[in-house]
Amino acid sequence: MAAVDIAGGEIFLNPAAGLSEAECRFVIAHELLHVGLRHDVRCEGRDPYLWNVAADYVINGWLVELGVGQIPAVGCLYDPTLKGESAETVYDRIVTDMRRFRRLATLRGVGLSDLLEPRDPHWWSRADGADLDSFYRECLGQGLDYHLGGGRGLLPAGLEEAIRALSQPPIPWDVALARWFDHYFAPMEQRRSYARPSRRQTATPDIPRPSYVSAPSQQDARTFGVLLDTSGSMSRELLGKALGAIASYSISHDVPAARVVFCDAVAYDAGYLPTEAIAGQVRVKGRGGTILQPGVDLLEHAADFPRDGPLLIITDGQCDRLQIRRDHAFLLPQGRSLPFVPRGPVFRLM
Repeated sequence: MAAVDIAGGEIFLNPAAGLSEAECRFVIAHELLHVGLRHDVRCEGRDPYLWNVAADYVINGWLVELGVGQIPAVGCLYDPTLKGESAETVYDRIVTDMRRFRRLATLRGVGLSDLLEPRDPHWWSRADGADLDSFYRECLGQGLDYHLGGGRGLLPAGLEEAIRALSQPPIPWDVALARWFDHYFAPMEQRRSYARPSRRQTATPDIPRPSYVSAPSQQDARTFGVLLDTSGSMSRELLGKALGAIASYSISHDVPAARVVFCDAVAYDAGYLPTEAIAGQVRVKGRGGTILQPGVDLLEHAADFPRDGPLLIITDGQCDRLQIRRDHAFLLPQGRSLPFVPRGPVFRLM
């Protein structure tokens, strides 16, 4: 009568089976429940055919109880005594009499499973379950919806706002980093000038026209400090991903150069580096221990570094406690934390 190819996302229904519309509805719902209940993954080493038989008993019992369509008179496995049992429990009963149950027929036929073999066994791998934090956030959001939908009165505005904020998915680290750049490096104002090669129109080639340029004072003030943890615990993949993101956002925000300091056991001042060279041409020095405070002090007391220039600290969290007196942010790998409470924002690389 029917079969389902979970890997291909297809349900096969035999038009010559002579099913009525209600029976077709039942059969299609049966195959969809195989997919939704992930019976292909839950097999886990059991006999595939007997596992399919056990799952059919459970699914057909549910559909009959819910009144979905009409169960076909021939070719469906249904036993009211198995009501409330799981597929795993029914399978444990079946294996005690394998010879009898192997003669039963699924919707595909006798000895055949209506769960077709997947072409790619890794197409649908078992996903991780929800952690406790995600479960709490979901419960808070559902509780707020029930409260507001039931007209149970008003809630404090701060509480409702906090729950709504928790219900939103976390912002990707690169988007949050882009917002950090937007805050410190607003678009530069441009003015017309004849000092650079002028533009000319084809219709009036004798009339010089001014071009748009940025004020030199604005360009000089657009810089920030990069404090790079080059200790042995920092992976090259992490360094490359962080430096690549910083370089791309710096270029898009018209930041000509950044002050780069490498830190491990001592601080190495690389000076001002062009933003396009940060990702591809920087040669990391050090790879020793992790002491970041000398690098912070170097940038805070440097005479050629702006007093309001922000700092971006790239580390894996295995560092000493830092005392930072200016605006700053941290770039950390996912799952790592700092040994102190940070005052600036923390972006976690995925």
